[in-house]
Amino acid sequence: MWNAFVDAYHQGDEARAREWLRRLGAKPRVVLEAMLENPDAIVRQAAAFGLGELGGAASARRLERQLALEEARGDHDAASVIEAITEALGRIADTSARAGLLRRLERLPGSKVAPADVNTLARALWRRRHPELSPAVQRTLERLCMPTAASLRGLAVLLETSPEALRAWVEDAGVPIEQKAEVLTVLEEEVPDSLVPVLPAFIFTASAQASLALDQRGDASYYCERLFILLFLHAERVLPALPAPARASLRAVARTLVTAKSQRCALRAVTMLQFVGRSEDLALLEAHRPEDETLAAVFDDVARAVRHRENQVPPGGAAN
Repeated sequence: MWNAFVDAYHQGDEARAREWLRRLGAKPRVVLEAMLENPDAIVRQAAAFGLGELGGAASARRLERQLALEEARGDHDAASVIEAITEALGRIADTSARAGLLRRLERLPGSKVAPADVNTLARALWRRRHPELSPAVQRTLERLCMPTAASLRGLAVLLETSPEALRAWVEDAGVPIEQKAEVLTVLEEEVPDSLVPVLPAFIFTASAQASLALDQRGDASYYCERLFILLFLHAERVLPALPAPARASLRAVARTLVTAKSQRCALRAVTMLQFVGRSEDLALLEAHRPEDETLAAVFDDVARAVRHRENQVPPGGAAN
């Protein structure tokens, strides 16, 4: 029975994995804990996901024990399981899960830790955010070097800054753009309601960076990419909440970056127009439609989405 659960998880279909999780029988925790002993890393990852979904202190304790075992293994397979366990602990609301994440933070090796591992942990800690996290995050920042600890620095800003102060921080031209990108990376995990009103400040900052992002593959381009990704991930909730000036600015940034030197940034700008583009943007998409069939399909899909959305807008109800 758990084979179908593992397959769904491995394919990235979390909804189907949750459905199979409900079919594991009367004692799914027993099944999942047995799966953690499987030599196949994918099976162990799926088990961690399942325990995260079940939640509770018992799941948190078992996951933390497994975390120690995987850290002791120290190989590539173990690293993938550690990532799954970290994400699972981030989904468990029990305070013991947060304590487990804190202990993981304190154990991070200063010289050998990969940035991706730090990023996963920073996102999980943000989901389980609490004032008690700040001292531990600061201690870890003192041990780790940049850019390895970049997402932890972003987490520290979010933990220690009120929404009003964060808006001022984002608007401050003296703050390096790479540090603002670090905050966006952590916010990809979750944008609390209190920070939705701060998003226009990030958008207006992207507007100021667009000309640099257009011609370079540096920090400005990366910042715009992170902003687009954040807005994609939370589009249904945050885009309708944007004030008209911020939405218009976002559209203008996306239009500018359709021709960005960085192909990744350009494709994300094109995809952003799927959400904020207007019929006037169709000519731009057609003019820069690439010859490569795969890339052209992205432009075509966005153009169709823009036409469909524009047709749904009632007369006089169009927004920028």
